[in-house]
Amino acid sequence: MAGTASRVRGPGAAPGAGRPAAAVAFSGVTRSYGAVRAVDGLELTIAPGETVALLGRNGAGKSTTVNMLLGLLPPSGGEVRLFGDAPETAVRAGRVGAMLQDGKPLPRVTVRELVQFVAATYPDPMDVGEALELAGLGELAGRRVDRLSGGQAQRVRFAVALAGDPELLVLDEPTAALDVEARRAFWSSLRGFARRGRTVLFSTHYLEEADEHADRIVVLDRGRVAADGSGTEIKRRAGSATVCLDLAGAATGPLAGLPGVCAVEVHGDRARLRTTDSDATVRALAGLDLIRGLEVAPASLEDAFLTLTTTTTAAPAARPVKETV
Repeated sequence: MAGTASRVRGPGAAPGAGRPAAAVAFSGVTRSYGAVRAVDGLELTIAPGETVALLGRNGAGKSTTVNMLLGLLPPSGGEVRLFGDAPETAVRAGRVGAMLQDGKPLPRVTVRELVQFVAATYPDPMDVGEALELAGLGELAGRRVDRLSGGQAQRVRFAVALAGDPELLVLDEPTAALDVEARRAFWSSLRGFARRGRTVLFSTHYLEEADEHADRIVVLDRGRVAADGSGTEIKRRAGSATVCLDLAGAATGPLAGLPGVCAVEVHGDRARLRTTDSDATVRALAGLDLIRGLEVAPASLEDAFLTLTTTTTAAPAARPVKETV
């Protein structure tokens, strides 16, 4: 299953004036693959106890950022610190747990045996039964890991990440392969874990999950932070709204040129306009006598995401797409 580490008790090294160190700190971090710069001067600080969602289109640098955070990749430039230490030091000390997408099931090992084995490698692990219950695996503890469904195997990865009761839990697409009910159960468990004062960083393509479950959302675009704040703050920063109307056979060509309009979607006889100035857009529609079935709504997180990121690839869909950089 996915690699994992937990933590040693106690605060991180103080950065000054006796204050605890940030759980995560990226300072001017770059990472290049030949001529391609996947991460470009990244500045990011996460305080202990925060739950942070990391969003970005494919190729935005999310996976590279997570790999550098875990010490799996060295930065080409800049510095990454976890609790005031180098990532490798924090991981070796057992302060970090990770749930990654990579990893193959072990043959002839039960769920409980796997979690027990991982927990035994840490100085102060979580009770195995508690880890199994938090991951929703209580009834599957005696099942062989290599005979689980994809969704069940994902829950085992979560239990393995929890086994050391880490101070920082890093999750890469944690609800991939889970059905709706299992996703709800997962987030309920994660909230319970975070309430212990633990720090959580998760990447996801499910924008509604980020909006609902993160204290803070960080949007990456071309290896830099494009937006950083609560879901409400990011929507407000995007400054966009949606205007929907019935076309009733009217031509769609003029819509893209209306004041404030930055995107147009047409589904059948209904148009959806993304606009930075809904008042001006509606006034222009009235001038064209196109106000049938008119609806105006504030920006969703998806609208804000599309506004704040510059890549021209397709928007995130309901099904996750694995990042390539």
